[in-house]
Amino acid sequence: MNSPIHTPSSASSSSSSSYMLRPPPCLTHASSNLKCPLLLPQTTSTLQKKYSCFGAHVEASFNTNPLKSYTSIRCSPNQSLKKQLFSVGSLATPTAQDVSDTTLIGDDKIAVLLLNLGGPETLEDVQPFLFNLFADPDIIRLPRIFSFLQKPLAQFVSVARAPKSKEGYASIGGGSPLRRMTDAQAAEELKKSLWAKNVPAKVYVGMRYWHPFTEEAIEQIKRDGITKLVVLPLYPQFSISTSGSSLRLLESIFREDEYLVNMQHTVIPSWYQREGYIKAMANLIEKELKSFDCPEEVMIFFSAHGVPLAYVEEAGDPYKAEMEECVDLIMEELETRKINNSYTLAYQSRVGPVEWLRPYTDETIVELGKKGVKSLLAVPISFVSEHIETLEEIDVEYKELALESGIEKWGRVPALGCEPTFISDLADAVIESLPYVGAMAASSNLEARQSLVPLGSVEELLAAYDSQRRELPPPVIVWEWGWTKSAETWNGRVAMLAVLLLLFYEVTADKGLLHQLGIWPSLM
Repeated sequence: MNSPIHTPSSASSSSSSSYMLRPPPCLTHASSNLKCPLLLPQTTSTLQKKYSCFGAHVEASFNTNPLKSYTSIRCSPNQSLKKQLFSVGSLATPTAQDVSDTTLIGDDKIAVLLLNLGGPETLEDVQPFLFNLFADPDIIRLPRIFSFLQKPLAQFVSVARAPKSKEGYASIGGGSPLRRMTDAQAAEELKKSLWAKNVPAKVYVGMRYWHPFTEEAIEQIKRDGITKLVVLPLYPQFSISTSGSSLRLLESIFREDEYLVNMQHTVIPSWYQREGYIKAMANLIEKELKSFDCPEEVMIFFSAHGVPLAYVEEAGDPYKAEMEECVDLIMEELETRKINNSYTLAYQSRVGPVEWLRPYTDETIVELGKKGVKSLLAVPISFVSEHIETLEEIDVEYKELALESGIEKWGRVPALGCEPTFISDLADAVIESLPYVGAMAASSNLEARQSLVPLGSVEELLAAYDSQRRELPPPVIVWEWGWTKSAETWNGRVAMLAVLLLLFYEVTADKGLLHQLGIWPSLM
């Protein structure tokens, strides 16, 4: 599959320097329509206009505030916005100074909960970390009839992958730096930025698959008597398997706890469109380009973490659309700085026999080498902190592959980490959400409920994705063998079925090859 190579002129059809927007993921309360609001509009009067969205009814609300503009869009669940973009004056949300006011804080104890993936801190942590990862049904989506095999399959995969994964972690110091870097982002820099903006908030970190687990962060939040909580996943783009998984877990925790049920809270589901984030990414790219002898000849290579193709095509995951839009916004920002390099986007870190989002990063690197690209700047677009996929997969594996493929000069943009513009913008996002924390409790405040989402809405969104997946009629596909796209899909399904049958035999018979090799411990 050929990977598209873009020039900045292809990123946007607009001659204006203003950002082009698509709404973030549809995360709202139950409704017959999916609602796709932009994050944090001002509560001012609106004008109503109607558009046609590929045959569907679309209602767009335009803020009449002359300082800020936003678009709120409704589209029927069976229609897609696809690449339809709406031009607005600016991506910027209401300024933090506008909403950072003591009347919004009062006697409340405010906190921010940052959600992230987590990572093993020692080599001994690698296998249990992988088990937690693959035991998540949002990572490996088994048919319901086989759901009882989720943990046995996770055990099998984690044990099988642990040796190779340990080699990778050993090459970067024996463990993931993700917790250390997230703590620096949260407990130190974000907290400092919030306090500097007159918001004395505490900041907590909840990891999905390793310590500090989300459950541990929630217990500390309860002990500290927090009354208002802003939930901020550290994933710029929303995906069922990242933000969705963390938010689904958080929803289950809230549902079972009387204290948490009554806590005022809101969620910032994705923030890839925020101006500060876009500018921070552009800052890092611009800086790294200057390290090349001929910066204008460098291909900018965005590499994002992949997800299984079925998540997008069957479950309705907005990740791919948001990622493409994010790249376009960054390139538009670079174009305003007279940086007109060619660029492309690919997806890395695929696991297992099923098809993932294409083009794949490794295949794209080889293809670029064949096309004569000599200078490549890798940009880890979906990662805000350094970890195994940047330090080992990109810096070691992909760099080596690039040099072998004829690419002579290689560079890599660092993850955002504690980049000042990025941290300040995260703080602004939190501050701008504060008026909506209390408003979310009032179901009658429709504008507030369309702007940010309570945790219960996350479960509804993911359930909607799952139901849409079940309702879709199965495509008529000819079973093929070989290396075609269809063959890859079917071969992957056959391989998965074979693994499931093997695991079923191991569990029910309490014997088998894995028991004989001592790989299969007793889980029952």
